[in-house]
Amino acid sequence: MNAHKYCVVVVGEGIKYPNGEEVGADKSRLDAFGHPVLAGAAEKLKQIVQGKLNTKTRTVLLGYAQRAAEHCASLTDSNNAFACGEAAARAAVAGQSGYMVKIVRDAQSNGSVKWSTGLQSLAEIANVEHFIPRDWISEDGFLPNEKFVEYARPLIEGEVKAPTDGGLPKYVELEPSKVEKKLPARNAQSAALASV
Repeated sequence: MNAHKYCVVVVGEGIKYPNGEEVGADKSRLDAFGHPVLAGAAEKLKQIVQGKLNTKTRTVLLGYAQRAAEHCASLTDSNNAFACGEAAARAAVAGQSGYMVKIVRDAQSNGSVKWSTGLQSLAEIANVEHFIPRDWISEDGFLPNEKFVEYARPLIEGEVKAPTDGGLPKYVELEPSKVEKKLPARNAQSAALASV
C-alpha cells in the first residue's frame, strides 16, 4: 500500500468477525433455513476502513452480469455447466427429485483431470457449509497456495469461442413446435372471474 498508495480488497459475503458473526449480515431478513441474509459485507468493511483510516473508499458489487458472463468463462467451466444442465434435465425426466447435480472429478496420473456428473442428495448439501481446506491457503490466511492452484487449474483451461454474426453474438434459433391443446378455451367472462 505504501508503494502504490492504494489497496484492493476482495471479500465474500461469508466473511466473519473473530466472534463468528458474519460481517454485514442482515438479521431483519432470514433465508429459508432461518439464517440472516448475507448482504452488505463490502459496504460494512468500507465503513470500518473509512472510520479507522479516514481515507476515501468505494465498493464494487459484482452481479449476475459478471458471474454469468459466458464469454469470460473457461471452456471447461462452460462444458461443466452444460453437462450439469443436461444431467438435471435427465434426472427430472426420470422422476428423480431431491438431488443436486455435482461434478465428479477423477485425477489422472499424468496430472490431467477427467470428470463426469453425478447426483447428490439435497439433504447432504442444503444448509451445510463446505469449506476450502485450510492447507490450501497460505499461512497468513490471505492467499491460495499451490494446492489450491493445482485443484483450480483444470477448471480454467480452454477458451470459449462464442459464435458471432457480423460482430454480434449469434444465438441458436429454435423451430417452433406445436403442442396439442389440452385445456378448454377461456372466454372473457371466465378470465374476468378468475382475476377477482
